[in-house]
Amino acid sequence: MRIMAIDYGMKRIGLAVTDPLQIIATGLDTIENAQIFDFLKGYFEQEGVTEIVIGEPRHKDGNPTYLTPKVHTFAERLKKDYPDKEIHLVDESFTSVEAKEAIRLSGAKKSKRRDKALVDKISAVIILQQFLESKRYSNK
Repeated sequence: MRIMAIDYGMKRIGLAVTDPLQIIATGLDTIENAQIFDFLKGYFEQEGVTEIVIGEPRHKDGNPTYLTPKVHTFAERLKKDYPDKEIHLVDESFTSVEAKEAIRLSGAKKSKRRDKALVDKISAVIILQQFLESKRYSNK
């Protein structure tokens, strides 16, 4: 069973998933916000996902951003639509910065580094990887 991470945005949503053994986080796709629920329905019919991790935006001081209430509304809809899936909200501070740096360090050309869809997908991978690490740490 897989774990999915979601980097929620007003225009695009970055997605990442684990392998079935929940060891490796991999970028899945970037979906237009308006199509996310149709995409998730189809994906969940094909793949076993037991948990969903959603990045919760916060300012540096820990206070919510303008997007935080929208993320909470999105999470509530997921809970309603998929009561069998455990939903986690996790701090996503600096994941976009980390994603941009990872893309830069990969040697990607400037045009690729400006690709916001790629940044969103890599941000979801970072959110998921951090979640997996915290889960492993808490189980020790």
